[in-house]
Amino acid sequence: MVTPLKLMIVAAEASGDTLGAGLIRELQAQSSMPLAFFGVGGKQMAELGIESPFDIAQLSILGMVEGLKAYKRVKARVADTVALAQREKPDAVILIDSWGFTLRVAHGIRAVMPDVALIKYVGPQVWATRPGRAKTLAQSVDLLLALHPMDAPYFEKEGLQTVVVGNPALNVDFSKADPEDFRARQGLGADDPFVLVLPGSRPSEIRRLMPTFRGTLERLAAEHPALKFVMPVADTVRGLVHEGLAGLTIPVTLIEDEADKLSAMRAATVALACSGTVSTELALAGCPMVIAYKVEPLTFFIFKHISPLNHVTLFNIMAGKTVAPEFIQNDCSVDNLVAAVDARLTDKTLRDTQREEQFAALDLMGRGQPAPAKLAAAAVLDHLNVNPKVTN
Repeated sequence: MVTPLKLMIVAAEASGDTLGAGLIRELQAQSSMPLAFFGVGGKQMAELGIESPFDIAQLSILGMVEGLKAYKRVKARVADTVALAQREKPDAVILIDSWGFTLRVAHGIRAVMPDVALIKYVGPQVWATRPGRAKTLAQSVDLLLALHPMDAPYFEKEGLQTVVVGNPALNVDFSKADPEDFRARQGLGADDPFVLVLPGSRPSEIRRLMPTFRGTLERLAAEHPALKFVMPVADTVRGLVHEGLAGLTIPVTLIEDEADKLSAMRAATVALACSGTVSTELALAGCPMVIAYKVEPLTFFIFKHISPLNHVTLFNIMAGKTVAPEFIQNDCSVDNLVAAVDARLTDKTLRDTQREEQFAALDLMGRGQPAPAKLAAAAVLDHLNVNPKVTN
């Protein structure tokens, strides 16, 4: 009997959980030898048999100040993760995104298991800020699976083997999305407007954005009495979303099913979205959007002084201009968000123009390339000298 190759997958956020689940499926599909998986993850990885030693929602942290406040909690979960690795003795550990947490895990595992292969899936965006992290990562792991072509030169310069696998958001499968059915189930006609509201998947995002989003929805509802609102809810922040909407006098339809979320993206007139991966998904769905974001004031101050970027949304960065409007920090106000969303609700030409410019920016990002999970799995197996399955 062939002993399975043991792979530890560590994902500390909802987006990483999605990446982890996709990678596991592709590794199983491509590997010529049996594989056994364990690690840290969320709902999607749990459905594939990964029993996480703790709830990853407590690690959903963004920003320098937020990270300092959560230091003790993060340190404890790092210790739990390293202990799990020591107990299960993996052949390789794949650390997904979540820079601060996974870097500490990498150091912890390296200290007690110096020969285990460490693979990082998603590197820090050193082209946007803090290029010194490239050297730090190169000293910490053996292989990087990068999302963007502009990542590779920074890490390869430091001697880290880097394979560009592409951005998973560019390969979201919308083939089963049914916008017409979704609209019908919401009691909406083909031309009835509705706003898709995406306040984020991290607790800090919900806490900071929900009051402003709530005020924005109330104002939009007052100006457009027939307007409907739909809000997808990540399982990591379900409770906080319900708290944030408590007592709201206008109806907001909450959806948790992934298929409904994709259908809603295709069906929405316009989206009001927290900055992040979801902006790429919305663009791929052809949904015009308004982007909003807030962090700790000190975090924002530091970012503005160390980043050369004029935008935070990836397709805006690639386009070199404002395709989707961004309202960050003090600009993220009810007045600004209402004005931007209302302009897109009432001007079809504006929506159509933005949609086409979003598509053009996605093409610059590599839309249409092979699915990143396939390329990532192939790179992992190659690094571990595991032959791919022979298929007819």
